[in-house]
This record gives sequence, structure tokens and C-alpha cells, in this order.
Amino acid sequence: MAYKKTTTTTHKIKIKKGDLVKVIAGNSKGVQGKVLQILVDANRAIVEGANIVKKHTKPSAANPNGGIIEKEAAINISNLALIDPKTGETTRIGRKVNADGKIVRYAKKSGEEIK
Repeated sequence: MAYKKTTTTTHKIKIKKGDLVKVIAGNSKGVQGKVLQILVDANRAIVEGANIVKKHTKPSAANPNGGIIEKEAAINISNLALIDPKTGETTRIGRKVNADGKIVRYAKKSGEEIK
């Protein structure tokens, strides 16, 4: 599915590929999953097991019979919250400089560094 860029302003996306997130709004509210892909231009992310849609496919070499497949569709970043690695609750994300002089992400609730 192609997503068009809807806004001209760009925001710092604090969620990265591989993060464990929880959906906080929409039809998939409450679902936890891993971020599979970030669509920066559309300000969206694809989360494992969330926002499942049915897609009708034509027969092809990969899928000789065609038919209806279920796959994850993109969700707006604003509808996702990162899960704190220490407590397991949702948290906001901050950025700070660590002892090595690198900018790292950290969970605002626990202060835990996000790997």
C-alpha cells in the first residue's frame, strides 16, 4: 500500500524499528507488538499483529491461487506508545547525552536507557 505524504512539517520520530509498542488509539487499541517498519514520509509505522486488513490478491508466482490475505496496515505514530523495558508500562521517550557523549533514548517513567 502506498501512503502519500499528508503534511509538510516533519517531526522527530522517536519510535524506531524493532521497538516494543502498544497501540493506544483506534480499532487495535491495547494490542502490543514489535515495530516492523517506519514510514517517515507518512508519519506512520507498521506494527506486528496490529491493524490487520484483508487484501485481495491476484494469482502470482508467489501465491498461485491468489485469494484474500490478512496483513498489517500502517498506523499513525501518534497512536503508538513505547513500552518501558523496566516496568512494562507505556512511557514517553526522551533523549539525552550519555557518559560516552552519544545521544541515547530513555524512558521518561523509569529513566531506563532504551537499547
